[in-house]
Amino acid sequence: MSSRTVALACLALVLATGIVELGMGRLLFGPDGRFGWIALDVWSSENSQRVIDPYSLSHVLHGVLFYALLHLVAPRASLGTRLVAAVALEAGWEVLENSPLVINRYREVTMALGYEGDSVINSVSDVVMMAIGFGLAAWLPVRGSVALVLVSELVMLVAIRDNLTLNIVMLVYPLDAIRRWQMAGRD
Repeated sequence: MSSRTVALACLALVLATGIVELGMGRLLFGPDGRFGWIALDVWSSENSQRVIDPYSLSHVLHGVLFYALLHLVAPRASLGTRLVAAVALEAGWEVLENSPLVINRYREVTMALGYEGDSVINSVSDVVMMAIGFGLAAWLPVRGSVALVLVSELVMLVAIRDNLTLNIVMLVYPLDAIRRWQMAGRD
């Protein structure tokens, strides 16, 4: 795959994510209708509505993990082909994550009590963040990627009492002790 084809395929997938989510009734900029670059308060109604939020770091980690996974399952595929596959996986997750099924699951079992789902601009940014993580993993030595994951997870744990690992645990097998600890950070 040429680099131009890779870029066009990735752009098409990002645009398709936005179009599908608009078709699902997702709002472009969130309930307040305002564009914003960044929201850092995970308890704010602006979380997951702006271009970047604390969970953007988790999407960078998706890219690192998708790079590793695709390197293992498709080692002979070109880097560009694996990037397109990773973008497709992330785009699919973003659509699923913003479905009523997953939004309600987040509300029921995680610290995201009032979660309304992502704005379209946030979802599109999440796919781009994943691509950045994929690129970092392709560029960094393995130990650099491992360090990036570990440091990111620890920073998120300390800063917002949540990270990719806890998010997965709480969606798959919620633990009341974790949720109580996370909710204590709200005070």
